[in-house]
This record gives sequence, structure tokens and C-alpha cells, in this order.
Amino acid sequence: MKIEIITIGDELLIGQVVDTNSAWMAGELNKIGAEVYRVTTVGDNRTDILNAIDAAVKQVDVVLLTGGIGPTKDDITKNTLCEYFDTKLIFDQDVYEDLKLFFTVRGREPDKLSESQAYVPEKCTVIRNPVGTAPITWFEWDGKILVSMPGVPQEMKWMMTNEILPRLVDHFGRDLFILHKTFLVKGFGEAQLSLFISSWENQLPENIRLAYLPSLGFMRLRLSVHGKNREEAEHLLSVESEKLRTLLGEHIFSENDVHPAEIIGERLRKNGKTLGAAESCTGGYVSHLITLIPGSSDYFKGSVISYSNEIKQSILKVGEAALKDYGAVSKEVVEEMAKGALSSLNVDYSIATSGIAGPGGGTEEKPVGMVWIAAANKDSVIVRKYYFGLNREQNIIRAANTTLLMLLEIL
Repeated sequence: MKIEIITIGDELLIGQVVDTNSAWMAGELNKIGAEVYRVTTVGDNRTDILNAIDAAVKQVDVVLLTGGIGPTKDDITKNTLCEYFDTKLIFDQDVYEDLKLFFTVRGREPDKLSESQAYVPEKCTVIRNPVGTAPITWFEWDGKILVSMPGVPQEMKWMMTNEILPRLVDHFGRDLFILHKTFLVKGFGEAQLSLFISSWENQLPENIRLAYLPSLGFMRLRLSVHGKNREEAEHLLSVESEKLRTLLGEHIFSENDVHPAEIIGERLRKNGKTLGAAESCTGGYVSHLITLIPGSSDYFKGSVISYSNEIKQSILKVGEAALKDYGAVSKEVVEEMAKGALSSLNVDYSIATSGIAGPGGGTEEKPVGMVWIAAANKDSVIVRKYYFGLNREQNIIRAANTTLLMLLEIL
């Protein structure tokens, strides 16, 4: 089953709205063994929509459209589909009843514009939409399928999960299983990692694909296996995964596609331990990553954003001598920050950062991108110096991710 996703809307082309629909759809389609051939985005333009559909049906079995089926004048997908399939709009009483119910439960009456949603192409199967006002239209011809859905993410996701995916499996069956495994790897840049594992990568079977997914501070390696049945796919994935484990060893810090902050949370919760942070150059970004994880209040007590030397001294108890002799961006100060966080926040583990995020403030001795990071518990402290680069935002993110990886070493 080869599929093309076409997303429709001028707002997508000008960057006003980010297309998250196609990424979600591709992930769900992959789970049923479908291959997404291409994702195309077009504006609210009749000719562009027609050309996109025409190009897609020459390559794929299924075309999935999202967007452009609302009640306003710029929503032209429905009329364009009528033109493509040489049909006309007709009134559908069932859709109209759904519309009335949708508005009634919200204490409103459907207006004339919304009532237009009850008109659907005559040559289609109508799939009623219980979570919105626009019905889904399903076209079949010459062994092809085209489905038009709302662009509203929650509506699209509900319809895909409950209607479209089951219908596609019923129609095409499932003759391909696609399995993925993602390894999180530290200590390499993308090019370095590619060179390091090239001998293994070069011998991968044709039905196994390897993808490099760089993040700031670590790498994600995704193995994708295509098999005729689940057992075959699982066996191939297991064999190649074991080869990769042997090759990379401790450079692999997780085999689940989750952020290091989630791994840290699982370990701290399991062991009943607590964590605190003392951040300078990262400005709270490490704490932000930690608290993105649901339930982080179970183990994360808090953070001191000690951007000034005054706060470093008064709250974290960094010595005046260390600041005077070595400067805020130094091994000595970041170590005292980590130890001070252990004490001031009364936690089992702490992390600390101090550096030159940029773009200004660097010197020959301490250039932009130089960051000192510490991770500590009551028995030991790890302190390391890193050089990240010249981009402020990337330096902050890379430093934060690196901090979490250092913390993992002592958990």
C-alpha cells in the first residue's frame, strides 16, 4: 500500500501554521505496513490541488488529503474534488442531522454558512464526522482511493484512528510489516558516527534501512525493517540490533526513542531519589526539559537560576575566592554550584552549568561556546569542559542535553 499525503492551505505555505498532520499520519500509516511515498503541500488554489492529485495517483494507491473543507470561501477542496471526479454537490440529510446535533449540544443553531457542510460530492462514500462539522469523503476508482479529511488535527486524528486506517486495512489487507528500533547514542557527531559504524552499515540487508537523526548533544539511530510477517521482521531487527550494540557499547544510552530527561525521571522515581539544578548559562533550560516530563514533581525539587555572581554566592554558597580567582565560568565555580545545590535544595543529585552562550562575552581564554558542566551526588562530582559553537540558542540546548547525559552517568 503506497500512500501520498497532500496537505492543503495557504497558511502552511507561508509558515503561519506548522504542518503536524502529515508527520502524525505517516507514523500511524507506518504501523499498518503502509509506505508513505511522498508528502505534498499546496495552497488554497484549484489548479494546484488538481495537479497535486493528478501527480499523486500516477504513483500511489491511496491519496490522503487534509484541509480546505471548511464552510468559508477559501475552503475549496470539496468543489475541486467535484471537478476532478466530474460530479456535483448534493444535499446529505444524515450529515445535516449531524451538523444540527453538533451545534445543539453547544447551545447554538447552525448558520447558513455551516449548513453548506451538508453538501457532499455525489460520487463518493460519505463518512460521518462525530467530532466536527465537515464529513469525510472517500472516492474509489480504477483501484485507487482518495480520502479528503479536515485539517483540524484533533478531527483528523480521530477519523484516521477510528475510520480511515481500519478501512484501508480491510481494503488492502496487510502483506508487509514495518518495525523500527531507535538507539540513542552519545559521544559522536553525525559524520563521526557514520564512519565508526560504516562496516556494519554497508552489510545491512536490502530490507533494512538506517536513518541518522541528529539532536543537539546526542544522536538517534533508527533501524527500520520490512518483513513479510512480524516474525521475520522481529528476527531481522534483533540480529542487526545486537551487532550494533556490540559495536557501540556504552555509547548507546537508551534503546527507546525518548529524551534523556525521561530516562532520568524513570531512574530517579524507581530509586526514590531527588534532583535539583543550579543553572547559569542555560538559564533554566535544563529544568525546563526535566519538568516537561509528566510526574517530574515526584523527583525534581527545583532550580536556582544563578545568572549573577550575587545569587551564586548568596544561595549556592559559591566562595568569593573561587569567583575572584577563576571567574564564574570555571571548573571550580561550577563544582561549587553543584555542591551548593545539593545542600540548598536538599536533594540527592544535582547538576550545574556555567558558560559563555554568546554571541558576545567571549575572550581568547574563554571563547563563546565554552561551557563548564557538573553533575553531583553526596559522594562524588563530575566536572567537564565543553566547546559547543557560536550560536546562542544551539549552545543552550546542547549544553542542557549534555548536562542530562552527564547526570545519567552517576545515576
